[in-house]
Amino acid sequence: MSVPPDKAREALGLFNAQGQPTYKWGLTSTNLADQVRLVLPPMKVLPVIFIPGIMGSNLMDLNGDEVWRLDTTFGKPLGLARKMAFANSAERQRLMHPARTRVDPGGSVPSKIKGSVSNKSQYSTQRFWGEVAESSYHGFLLWLEDRLNGQGFNPARWNDFSYLAFSAAPKPGERPPEPKLHPGIPMDMRGFNPSTYADTRGENPFSVLGGVTSDDLLKRAKFRMPVYACGYNWLASNTIGAERLQERIEQVIKSNNGNGFKCEQVVLVTHSMGGLVARRCVSLPGMSEKIAGIVHGVMPAVGAAVAYRRCKVGMKDESYVAGLVIGSNGQEVTAVFSQAPGALQLLPTAEYRAKWLKVKDASGKEIEVQPTQNPYDDIYLRRDRWWCLIREEWLRPAGGRPLSWDQFASNIKESRSFHKQIQGQYHPVTYVYYGADSKHASFETIRWKMRAGAKPDNKPAPSADQVRNMRFDQVRDDGSNPLHVGGKTEVVTSYNPYGGGAYSTYQSSYWELEAEKQDGGGDGTVPISSGKAPLLSASNNGHIRQQFRMTGFEHEPSYQNASAQLATLYSINKIAAAAKLSS
Repeated sequence: MSVPPDKAREALGLFNAQGQPTYKWGLTSTNLADQVRLVLPPMKVLPVIFIPGIMGSNLMDLNGDEVWRLDTTFGKPLGLARKMAFANSAERQRLMHPARTRVDPGGSVPSKIKGSVSNKSQYSTQRFWGEVAESSYHGFLLWLEDRLNGQGFNPARWNDFSYLAFSAAPKPGERPPEPKLHPGIPMDMRGFNPSTYADTRGENPFSVLGGVTSDDLLKRAKFRMPVYACGYNWLASNTIGAERLQERIEQVIKSNNGNGFKCEQVVLVTHSMGGLVARRCVSLPGMSEKIAGIVHGVMPAVGAAVAYRRCKVGMKDESYVAGLVIGSNGQEVTAVFSQAPGALQLLPTAEYRAKWLKVKDASGKEIEVQPTQNPYDDIYLRRDRWWCLIREEWLRPAGGRPLSWDQFASNIKESRSFHKQIQGQYHPVTYVYYGADSKHASFETIRWKMRAGAKPDNKPAPSADQVRNMRFDQVRDDGSNPLHVGGKTEVVTSYNPYGGGAYSTYQSSYWELEAEKQDGGGDGTVPISSGKAPLLSASNNGHIRQQFRMTGFEHEPSYQNASAQLATLYSINKIAAAAKLSS
């Protein structure tokens, strides 16, 4: 029986392991005689590659055993939490060294089939999603795969975009005609207005390209946009991560050139430190041309002061649960960070806000302000003041794999070189979103406050000037907050009249040196000043096409926020509209 084309149903192509389009359709009754139209995908391919943040890639040792596996139980990485909660400084140092670890591709992958994926195994074998944290990223990657590849190839049917249009009603019993999107139409993006979030430079709104137009969508519709991931060893230098990303970009481009399809470029979407990896990758020979554009999410563009603080007092007073994994005290954090160039590259750079480290006396007067020249020489490589970055004996925890001061200093120098290499460097087509939320307080500066302690004796307390000039060996410090000047651990015994006794302890001291809590807004990790730095960089050469100042999310789960997701989708549309489209 002949069926008019407007009565036909559509089957969208999925892709098999050989990169060939395949079609699946359930058998129906012979009474249903309507046609099924097999819709061929676009022959141009513009892949999207996601790069996670620090600690967002799974790692294993050189024997293939799990070191840092972020698979979830009840939505949380409970296995990793149990493992790390009982690991002391020495165990962390032995386990988590860049030369003894590598990316683990064997993490969990989603069971849902979305977009152009035809089989669950493709998430791990072709898309590399098993390399990145399940709880942090898989939900977003599924959403993005569906948005870019699961809504057909007619942009007039894409649910995220709309415009006011009028058309004649179909005759009774007839389907509406296939909608058609015409060029030159400003489009509304449901749930996202870019002007609402547009960042500013001075007093003028910064909006180079405005909103999405039908021309953008028509251009994007010429591409298939499969979503990939690229993990990296976040303990090693981000230059090594950039070289791995380079290999992944070339691999993805090659794999999408075949069966009549053509791929020349990719789009990068980054989270946090992944943005530093991508910026370094752009500067590698020939890579800028292979990248159509980059979306940076919550990137610590010029570092984050919280990295210094965690090396001093750990993460326990920021988040007790996260501290169990990352390090509850300064000794646990230092044991890993000091030997990990990638982690050290998150420290504030020379571009970070001035005078971000302060020591205040008991009245609140600032008695020490650093850096005066640069943070590397003034804070990170100094060994003569208690407020400097590294307490040297923590490089050698009992039972660990000792790190010498020279090895640590070499890692700092490598970080300094890396910071110079990416300073002001952004891909020519760059979009940025960052957190600027007062409800998610962040460390713009680190402030040490002197506070009178429980005096151990009647001797006069050291002066504020003496305290600021004290060496490491003159301050008692077990890696927790606060530090102490003088005194000792005091034991108090209380007796029960019915027998037995109880013991409690406290720290006596002339002064307590407390690392104060957050002093600014952001996303809980990256402060506003670092998040907005790309647009303000004097050397970005206009490469920041649009930058979005946003609220409502914390750092690690930012890509689970609906507004952040839509900002990313918006940016990808603009990048696709500017991508190469050769014949």
